Amino acid sequence: MHKELIICIIVILTVIVVNVITQNYAQEAVETMAEKLNNLEEVLEKDEMAKEKIQADLDDVIQNWREKYENLAFFIEHDELEKVETQLTSLKAHIKIEEYEEAIDPLETSIFILNHIKEKFRLNMKNIF
Repeated sequence: MHKELIICIIVILTVIVVNVITQNYAQEAVETMAEKLNNLEEVLEKDEMAKEKIQADLDDVIQNWREKYENLAFFIEHDELEKVETQLTSLKAHIKIEEYEEAIDPLETSIFILNHIKEKFRLNMKNIF
């Protein structure tokens, strides 16, 4: 009887610890990506003539997303991640053809989806029940 209780406690504690670790990583990844996207948005809105800066910021966003995507794919629904991927691809296409005003919409949508992912996978009473 005591063995089963100890095993149950260990399993429950392990689940809680893993959940906290993944939740913290997801929150950090989303905040980092949102910050980079916000910086890119500021550059797009402020100075459309800074093509090299826009491209450098976009490359940084894409590279950061690839790194985060690899790890987030282990514990977040792929559908949610693919939505961000689609918006980033659209953003990249608009910037490539220098349609900077049209690039704002997929950029803001990406930020919205990232914040939705953060809220959806956060541990709270609403998500438990």
